[in-house]
Amino acid sequence: MERTLEVIVVPVSDVDRAKEFSTDRCGFRLDIDAPLFEGPRFVQLTPPGSRCSVVLEAGAPVSPGRPRMAPGSLQGLQLCVTDLDAARDTLVARGVEVGPVRHAGPSGWADGRGAEPWNSYLSFRDPDGNGWVVQEAPSPLTRR
Repeated sequence: MERTLEVIVVPVSDVDRAKEFSTDRCGFRLDIDAPLFEGPRFVQLTPPGSRCSVVLEAGAPVSPGRPRMAPGSLQGLQLCVTDLDAARDTLVARGVEVGPVRHAGPSGWADGRGAEPWNSYLSFRDPDGNGWVVQEAPSPLTRR
């Protein structure tokens, strides 16, 4: 039986601000923006090319029986791209404050690109401080 990761809940303090950042600055597609019964507003967005979406959550949890995460507490959300330089240029042009390109080496993190095609990263934070990482990864068709 297959199991797919389809949705990640991202804790935010202001859904409108987070939605604007995600769509206008990060280029995510808005899938749903609707009230959820008599409870919180349900906003779901998807990064281009991804099957996994994010739900922006402010206030009461969207899913029952789950504790509320504090805005900015989610770290290490990872997006993968085939061209890290193009992704960085796009984010910067849209006003996102992006860290330098780095790679993991024998002594820890170092500035610059890694030697392997999968070992180059950059990072940024959303307006609440949730931490995002962008990894350059070969196309799934060339990973065999």
